[in-house]
Amino acid sequence: MTVSSGRLLGITLASAAFLCGCRDKCDTTYTYKSYEPVYSTVAEVRNGVDFKEAEEIGVPGKIYLFGPYLFINEIGKGIHIIDNTNPSAPVNQAFLAIPGNYDLAAKDHSLYADSYIDLLVFDISNVNEIQLKKRLEGVFQDSYDTWMSVDGSSSIITEWIETEKETVYDECEGIWPAFMRTDNVVFMYGAADVAIGNYSNNSVAPGGSNSGIGGSMARFTVVNDVLYTVGSSRLTVFDVYNSPDPLLKSTVDIGWGIETIFPYENNLFIGSQNGMHIYNVSEPELPEYISTFAHVSSCDPVVVNDTVAFVTLRSGNACQGFTNQLDVIDIKDLHSPALIKTYPMLNPHGLGLDGTTLFLCEGSYGLKVFDISDILNIDDHLLKFYDEFDAFDVIPHNEVLIMIGNDGLYQFDYSDIQNISWMSRIDIVQPL
Repeated sequence: MTVSSGRLLGITLASAAFLCGCRDKCDTTYTYKSYEPVYSTVAEVRNGVDFKEAEEIGVPGKIYLFGPYLFINEIGKGIHIIDNTNPSAPVNQAFLAIPGNYDLAAKDHSLYADSYIDLLVFDISNVNEIQLKKRLEGVFQDSYDTWMSVDGSSSIITEWIETEKETVYDECEGIWPAFMRTDNVVFMYGAADVAIGNYSNNSVAPGGSNSGIGGSMARFTVVNDVLYTVGSSRLTVFDVYNSPDPLLKSTVDIGWGIETIFPYENNLFIGSQNGMHIYNVSEPELPEYISTFAHVSSCDPVVVNDTVAFVTLRSGNACQGFTNQLDVIDIKDLHSPALIKTYPMLNPHGLGLDGTTLFLCEGSYGLKVFDISDILNIDDHLLKFYDEFDAFDVIPHNEVLIMIGNDGLYQFDYSDIQNISWMSRIDIVQPL
């Protein structure tokens, strides 16, 4: 039996209409955030350094105590200078504008700060007239958390503009978007646009007698006459014997995902996304690898004493971790660090150690204070839990606790650890 051409045409059109209807049902629209780069020339960045009147603190990063002054990094923008002669009444004194600044340290009368790929040296002998004295160009090439990208040698990504976009995917063909979430940003694979998250992570202890003290999140530290800095995969060593004139001495590849650096005696404890690395610096300009204590992927600042290292691991950040805990690690044998015990936490960030007192920042959950005399039962010795603050990092020094968070710079008197008292606060103004 044959089918007439008219009937065949009718069947074909009906089939086409059916398939078209199916195709409409296959298409799914996804909305996602995209971040588009804004480029500045290297010359524009390098001309952007300026010493200015005091400004309100917007998005704080690293903290650094140097003599009577407290330096607070404004993420990506510069450094606030706080006169902390009287911790009960700190004075916001000035602002040092530095494009692409995320880390800092100081020695003698010199302040060291990064500016994207450069190291800057400032004379701070007179904090009322801070002056740029030297720039070491291109010494930082692997610092991912500055959102740094060099196009040839002429431009640097200095900002990311958030946009909302839509993409249509054909589910009938089995084509699905691949998403990865980090903090409040979504990465989309296979699309032309890529969203990039804000990697801000921060460790420093007392170095030489003429250097300062940083928080547990720092990437810069001065030990005697050497400045050590870490990027995402390298340890960089500068001779700062002549503090205004640092000399680049060496770089050491130390693996991916480097987060923090903490010096103790002749060793550097380097926190990474997958573990804690230990380097010996008995020969200061030639760090020697000793060992690694490995853990699951997570960001981890480190503080140590003679025999124990305390490491916090947290979820909900760029490290893609899924655990929130405090690890206590035996470091009596630096060649073989061993886990003593793990304590569950809420969302631990920075931490500080003074004798048998451990201050632990729980992010938006607040600040915890522990007696660590019995390291096998730390959770039974929670002295205080301040849940009304946002706590990112701390510096305990001379019985004054300096704490930075998203809502303020706080200082506490802990001379009587059973009766910690609030001393002062400087508000932080988050930009809309």
